[in-house]
Amino acid sequence: MKMMTRNEQLAAQTVSDPRWGAVVARDPAADGSFFYSVKTTGVYCRPSCAARTARPENVAFYATVGDAERAGFRPCKRCRPDQPSRAEQNAAVVADLCRYIESAETPPTLEELAQRADLSTFHLHRIFKQATGVTPRAYAAAHRVRRMRDELDRDASVTDAIFGAGFNSSSRFYEKSDELLGMTPTAYRAGGANTEIRFAIGECSLGSILVARSARGLCAISLGDDPDALARELQDRFPRARLIGDDPDFAALIARVVGLIEAPRLGLDLPLDVRGTAFQQRVWQALREIPAGATASYTEIAAKIGAPKSVRAVAQACAANTLAVAIPCHRVVRQDGDLSGYRWGVQRKRTLLEREANR
Repeated sequence: MKMMTRNEQLAAQTVSDPRWGAVVARDPAADGSFFYSVKTTGVYCRPSCAARTARPENVAFYATVGDAERAGFRPCKRCRPDQPSRAEQNAAVVADLCRYIESAETPPTLEELAQRADLSTFHLHRIFKQATGVTPRAYAAAHRVRRMRDELDRDASVTDAIFGAGFNSSSRFYEKSDELLGMTPTAYRAGGANTEIRFAIGECSLGSILVARSARGLCAISLGDDPDALARELQDRFPRARLIGDDPDFAALIARVVGLIEAPRLGLDLPLDVRGTAFQQRVWQALREIPAGATASYTEIAAKIGAPKSVRAVAQACAANTLAVAIPCHRVVRQDGDLSGYRWGVQRKRTLLEREANR
């Protein structure tokens, strides 16, 4: 058997390293996680460097810039690995614009933001959405709603709260108040007072189940081991709403939802009262498009909604879902297939997936 030369051994060792694949692909997602040096040129680069791919026997990997420089290599003049990456620079720009939007009396236009960042409107719009998962306009709108909630929570008058949050007129806010707050501003400040929410608690194969419905549709499907805890959770969400339980007409609805738990593939053709940020709404819609019996990773969902860098935010949106199975966050798993967490317990998530796969 022919013995491998030293160069062949080095090449084989490099090619078997998973980091080599990122170098060949010039993967920007790997930037910052490691650096590589090229013995023949004496430089070190970031994985996404556009320079011609070096021969694997001449490549070595380093965890930090300091490690590469201590080994005697100098930074590449093309990818400048000793300086912040383009992604880091973009993140700093977007962070500054977010602070600017939050401090502005009225939402700045896209042109104003582009001028502040010294970028074209097209490029700014793209990097902002990539970093935050939403457009500058949607971010500004969400921030105004958050300010509105804060103003109402401080017992400001409704009119003062509307203008204090940056809305130009009360009529424009009231046009969308139900969509933004889930109820009128007065009812929101009163903790849902004068808002009727009908609910019932039953039992299913996964334990106790609470189903609640507002005038707009189902607003909660919760699973747990303690019926009282489920009721308290609903009450905490709407502390002053009129919660109506033990409604005989609600029994049929509970039966339909329990049927969904027992056979998730059937789906639930009922109106949903879905309340969340613009980003959460996009995530939840993407979840509803995952076919029964299939799964998707958080990374895949982030890519599908056009925010590939927002994997953690996708996971948080899944955790914020209050409509078990109807919005199937149980179909989202980690990249390696691990079930990860689930608001209502990992074992329930596993059972739901098994039922969908078997049926």
